Formats: sequence, C-alpha cells, structure tokens
Amino acid sequence: MSVNGKKSLNVGVFAPAFAIVLIAVAVGLINNELLVNVAKNIFYFSLSDFAWLYQLLAVLALGVVGYIFFSKAGDIRLGGANAKPKFSMASNFAMALTGGIATGVVTYSVNEPIIYMGNIYGEIGNQSFSANSAEAAIFAIARSFHNWSFIPYAIYSIVGLMIGYMHYNRKQAFSIASTISPVIGSKERKPVVRSLIDIISVLAIALGLASSLGAGLALISSGIEAEYGIQSNPITWLVLTLIIAAIFITSALSGLKRGIKFLSSINAYIFYAFVVILLLVGPVSYILSLSVTSLGYWLDNFFLWAFDTKESGGEALVTWWTMYDWSIWIAYAPLMGLFLARISYGRTLREFLIINWILPSVFGIVWFAIWGGSALKWQLDGTLDLVKVVSENGAVSGLWGFLQHLPFSTVLVPLAIFTLIISFATAADSMSSTIATICTKNINAEEESPKAQKVIWGVSISVIAYIMVAFGGGAQGVDGIKYLAAAGGFTVLFLFVLIVASSIRVFITKKDGERVEQPDSALLPGGVHE
Repeated sequence: MSVNGKKSLNVGVFAPAFAIVLIAVAVGLINNELLVNVAKNIFYFSLSDFAWLYQLLAVLALGVVGYIFFSKAGDIRLGGANAKPKFSMASNFAMALTGGIATGVVTYSVNEPIIYMGNIYGEIGNQSFSANSAEAAIFAIARSFHNWSFIPYAIYSIVGLMIGYMHYNRKQAFSIASTISPVIGSKERKPVVRSLIDIISVLAIALGLASSLGAGLALISSGIEAEYGIQSNPITWLVLTLIIAAIFITSALSGLKRGIKFLSSINAYIFYAFVVILLLVGPVSYILSLSVTSLGYWLDNFFLWAFDTKESGGEALVTWWTMYDWSIWIAYAPLMGLFLARISYGRTLREFLIINWILPSVFGIVWFAIWGGSALKWQLDGTLDLVKVVSENGAVSGLWGFLQHLPFSTVLVPLAIFTLIISFATAADSMSSTIATICTKNINAEEESPKAQKVIWGVSISVIAYIMVAFGGGAQGVDGIKYLAAAGGFTVLFLFVLIVASSIRVFITKKDGERVEQPDSALLPGGVHE
C-alpha cells in the first residue's frame, strides 16, 4: 500500500498529456504530412539552434557522474545504511540494459559504422580522408564509441541517481519534480509546478518511445523482407505493431518483478550469445586491431567531438547523428531515471553507476567493436557491399545483409528478429509502466502503476509509432522517426538543465541546505529476491 494514501488518477497530469498525444494521433491519421512537418521543424530548430546546450549538458552530466563515482558520495546507499538490494547484480544490469537503449545498439551496430565509412548521407564530407578507406573505418568505429558509451549513459544515470537519492534518502515523493527541489526549493511541491514537470516528462517519453518503436518497426520489417521476401508496407507494419504492443502490454500488466525481469533476462542472454557467435565467426584479429586503434582515435578527438555543434563535423554527421542521439537520450532520461531508481534500491551510488553507467558503456563499446568491426572488414575486402544495401534500402537495412552472410543465417536472422521484438517490447514495457506511475497520485517506488493506464498509454504510443513509420519515411527511411524523437528531447531539455544543476548542488557544492549523508536506517524494507 502507498504510504501517502489511496492511489488515484492524477487528472492534472494525465488529462493534458493524453489530450496532446490524442491530438497528435488524430492529426497523424487525418493529415500525416502536417504531423511530420511540425516534428521536422522542431527537429531543425532544436538540434541546430540549441546544439551548444545539448553538448554542454552532455559533458556536464559526464563530469558529475564521474565525480560522484570517484568521490565519497559514491558510498551513499539508496535507502540508507541498512537497505538491501531487491535484485541481484546480473538481474539489475539486464533490466537496466534491455529496458533502456539495447534496441539502439542492435539497430545501429552494423548500420551506423557502414553509413559513416561509406559517407552515404555525407557524414564524413568534412573529413580529410575518403569514403571506404582504412581511415574511414577507424573514424566510423571511433564515432560509434563516442555516440554509444560513457556520455549517453551518464545522461540516464544522473537522472536515475537523483530520483533514487531524493526519494529513498531525502524521503521526497517518487517523482521527477523531486529531483529539482535543491534548485527551486519548496516551489516543486506546488501542484502546478509538479504537474507541469510531469506533463513535460510524459510527453517527452511518449514521443521518444513512439520514435524508438517506429524505428523498430522499420528495422524488423526490412529484416522480414530481406529474409522472407514479404514486402515492407503499412499492412506489415500494422501486424508488427499489434504483435509488439500485445507483448509489452501483457508484460506490463504482469508487473515489474515478473514481466520486465523475465523479458530482460531472455533478451540479455540472446545479446551475450550474439557476441560469442560473432567472436567465433568474425575477423577477430581485425576487430581487436581496429577497436584499439579507434579507441585511441576517439580519445584523441574526444573534446572536439564533445563540443562540436556541427561547425567542424557538419550537419550530416553532428546534427543527424550525435545531436539526434543526445536528444533521444535526454527525452528518455526522466522516465528512464524513474525506472532505474525503482530497481536500484539498496545499491550504493557507486554500485548504481557501475550497473547503469560503466557496464552498459563497456557493453556498447564491445558490441560496436565486434559487430561494426566485422561489417567494415567485410565491406573493405569486398566480401559484402553493405554500403549498396543501405543506399538502396534505407538506413536500417544493413544489419540484415550482414546477418545473411553469417553461417546458420537461417537461424540467426529469425533470432535477431525475435530479439528486436523482445527488445522493443521490454523498453516499451518499462516506459509505459513508468508513464502510468507518473499519472498516478500517492504512489511510491515499490508499487505497481494502474493496469488501465498501462494499456491506454501502450496503445496510444503504438498508434503514433505506426503513423510515423508508415507515413514519415524520408531519405533515410526513418526521417519522421528522428523528427519525433528530437521533438521529445527538446520538450525535456530545460528540465534536464535543472536536474543537472540540482545534482551539482547536492553532491559537489553541497549548498542545498542539507548535508549529503546516509540516514541511520532504511526507508523501506528490502531483501535480495530472484
């Protein structure tokens, strides 16, 4: 039971947020071009005019989590000195990884490096080397390391850490609004302020999740077409939408400890299996050589890439890739933070960062090194022409040409399709459940959100995703999806500024009016459960 009273619908958050989403669905059904154009205008406005802010915030988030990890603040335990984790380290990591961005590493592990090296959309037009060269391969993996490791996972971690600390240790409400109280003070307790913050967060994640699901529909349908010859069209996408929605809504209704934990465990083991398979059949010597060289190239260019607003790398590389990535990570951050906080009770902040920052970042580097390195090697030596595949079939199609080249492809391709379906279902499960939590009054981190809301949000998000993938393709095949994601990120950008400022005030300057220390006893009971 809630410690604050009876759970009920938070009309002040649910009504306006759902109304906006409903309007978007209606516009998409009646005039899909209008929806795509609005999202497109927000995309260019936010990622061009505010690229400097995205970059500064990303680097600042990295610096803050790094400071917490290496300082005494890392010893603070979420819930107090006597709190015990509810999940094992392995289960915690599986849920954190697959409930977050694991879908992205599958989608772009082959496609992104190939697009960079082949300069398919002009990504390396500002570089000194030519496309399809050894130097372009080094750049491709290095840039993938930059976009999929320590900076983006710091964006997630800083929000989850703040939500967990403010709820479990400061005993504030389990909400995103609580994270900014160190900066705005008691104003965060005002219903209007709290509702506004929650509405912004719900809209951001609804747009971000819809875009992610839409990208998944495009990717999975392209795989089915490549392997089985079933053409990608609105009917195919509709069937896939219904399947994924049914899986994640069913999982969400079964609860956190059964649904998400079960799906994430299956997903994680499949990821591990794919890593082993690629190490057995891939060009291991080249993978190791390329990844080490690319690691040095990345570190050598780290500060330029971390602060480049497109003036150096150009729009095709920076705006359409790195800035887009930062926007979708920021769009997810508040809601992903709530999810990470829910599963991290009893962890020290250092353990929290190991599970949610260090390990996923290392996983991302290893994954891109193995998958991307293999794809680039086979492209360079003429074994495969993935540049042609992507050029002719869209930005998410290279993965299937790559998998079809592997031994036992008749097994691996359907396994990859299954993995992607489960990946998107897991992410959608965690996010729709968390949206429902925000739209509920008097709920704490230990309680499940109302089932009716999970269904409502799950269906709404699925409809938006379908509209954008069916009618907003564009040059890369997923342009409409990217527009939508950027709109979600911009929605929450300035809230993220306040969250980062609060974390600095709490853990670094310690000027928020309270000492950063552990309570003598845990707020909630806990024990390790499997």
